[in-house]
Amino acid sequence: MKAKRVNASFFLTGNFYRNPDFERVIRRLKSDDHYLGAHSDKHLLYCSWTNRDSLLVSKEEFSNDLLANYAAMERFGIKRKDARYFIPPYEWYNDSISKWTSQLGIQLINFSPGTRSTADYTTPDLKNYRSSEEIMQSIKAKADDLNGFILLLHIGTDPSRTDKFYRRLDELIEFLRSRKYEMVRVDELLD
Repeated sequence: MKAKRVNASFFLTGNFYRNPDFERVIRRLKSDDHYLGAHSDKHLLYCSWTNRDSLLVSKEEFSNDLLANYAAMERFGIKRKDARYFIPPYEWYNDSISKWTSQLGIQLINFSPGTRSTADYTTPDLKNYRSSEEIMQSIKAKADDLNGFILLLHIGTDPSRTDKFYRRLDELIEFLRSRKYEMVRVDELLD
């Protein structure tokens, strides 16, 4: 991304921020002027997969977890006021989670639906597996409708997924530029 002069937004868990193995990566992302945000501390599932109205966490558990994520970010000089956008774990939430987030002075956001970009974490043994080619084609098929689009990709994937979509970032960037799209950080898009 640096060679292509593209800045992106990275939403990382507190566990990721605290992991010494990722410290160099985080510092590099920050020095390269990428947006670094929160994705919950422990990657909790907030509500049931089958009934989104059924909360699996209390307000206190939610708040403590999210604030612990921000505490882990402070180690890298990332203050809550400078990283007010938050993507919930699993990109799954309900109106209570949205309200609680707002009460903390944080803005919950999510990816734009319409492509299969979020399936880049899937592994061949899963029913919902999508190859990198399928993901790329789903993005290209949406090419006329990507203005203001939040495209979500994962920074890492399970080792059993050998078809890593992030290896096709150069191709994706070139395609988007050929369609006259500008890639910006989430705060530049939403502020």
